[in-house]
Amino acid sequence: MKKSRIIGIISGKGGVGKTTTAINLGASINYFGKSVTVVDANLTTPNVGIYLGLVNPPISLHDVLRGKKSVDKAIHHHESGTRFLVASLALKDLNVIDHSKLKKVIKEIDSTCDYILVDVAAGLGKEAIAAIDAVDEVLIVTNPEIAAVTDALKTIRLSKSKKKKIIGVLITKSNSKNPEISLKDIEKMLEVDVIGIIPEDRSVKISHTQKDAVVHTHPRSVASVHYKELASRFVGVEYKEQTEKEPMSIWDWFTKWVGLK
Repeated sequence: MKKSRIIGIISGKGGVGKTTTAINLGASINYFGKSVTVVDANLTTPNVGIYLGLVNPPISLHDVLRGKKSVDKAIHHHESGTRFLVASLALKDLNVIDHSKLKKVIKEIDSTCDYILVDVAAGLGKEAIAAIDAVDEVLIVTNPEIAAVTDALKTIRLSKSKKKKIIGVLITKSNSKNPEISLKDIEKMLEVDVIGIIPEDRSVKISHTQKDAVVHTHPRSVASVHYKELASRFVGVEYKEQTEKEPMSIWDWFTKWVGLK
């Protein structure tokens, strides 16, 4: 039986777009006809369910880790075909977590799909370490900010110490008008190639309010096209799509009208 590619989506710092990447990279790989399961391994502060409107899943990853339910019963099937294993948001579940069982759960869904993307908790605590132990490869997600890149470096060193294959670095929330650190400097500092850049895009925030991946809610937005470009390299297919022109904001319209642009 063919083994799944088990990839950890990791970062040293929270708020860099790691969960958004796990959801949208999964949806993008699925867009190219590959089966995907996204696992929310951020067990204390999970966000996958929030972004998908699954705040109170009937069966969660926590139930599986406690041995109460089988993993196949906990998987949510999105209408797109992408599968999600969502963690619980309930406070009562925080004190009954055995992080070491996560690897066993991942093994149970190995070979049931082409790709397993694991949304790893930020930082270097036992929760993140357990998730990294459960994957074969890692994709580093960071922002073009010194603090985020510094934390990403720590995560890279941890992954290397555990003999994990590092696929590359994904830069999210990129804004060329106000870069804190250049792409060249990021690669030099991390000693890992940048394999994708997701520009800052308002469509991503809108997709969060619509409880779906941006590649579904805004399929031709700048972020969507870049996520699909990254996914196309994962699955080995050619992809080229023209992005739609982003609507002008009220401020942009005003400054253009008064001649400031």
